[in-house]
Amino acid sequence: MPKILLVEDNELNRDMLSRRLERKGYDVSIAADGREGVDAALAGEFDLMLMDMSLPELDGWEATRLLRADPRTSSTPIIALTAHAMPGDRERAIDAGCDDYDSKPVDFARLLAKIESGLDARPGS
Repeated sequence: MPKILLVEDNELNRDMLSRRLERKGYDVSIAADGREGVDAALAGEFDLMLMDMSLPELDGWEATRLLRADPRTSSTPIIALTAHAMPGDRERAIDAGCDDYDSKPVDFARLLAKIESGLDARPGS
């Protein structure tokens, strides 16, 4: 069962995404802000992370940079999630170290395909 860390500050989004992912067979852990997300990622072993980019404490851009700089999480796939889909945001997310990008509101089928692709691309998969 793949382990996913969902870093999302919006309680409704956390609840909806975690429940839907768990129904698809994923083991989901939750962090409510960027600092909590970095700490959880470094303390655990996750197969993939979903990172909201607009987070309190530490935004998703900086959290991703910190995770990429640490050997424990440098190769874990990270998918950026953002409600503020502006021109250039995808490139900015990739530049920060994200492997993929998806906009909110989440199209669950599209996000699931990106998750499966990210899991398949992991070293040793």
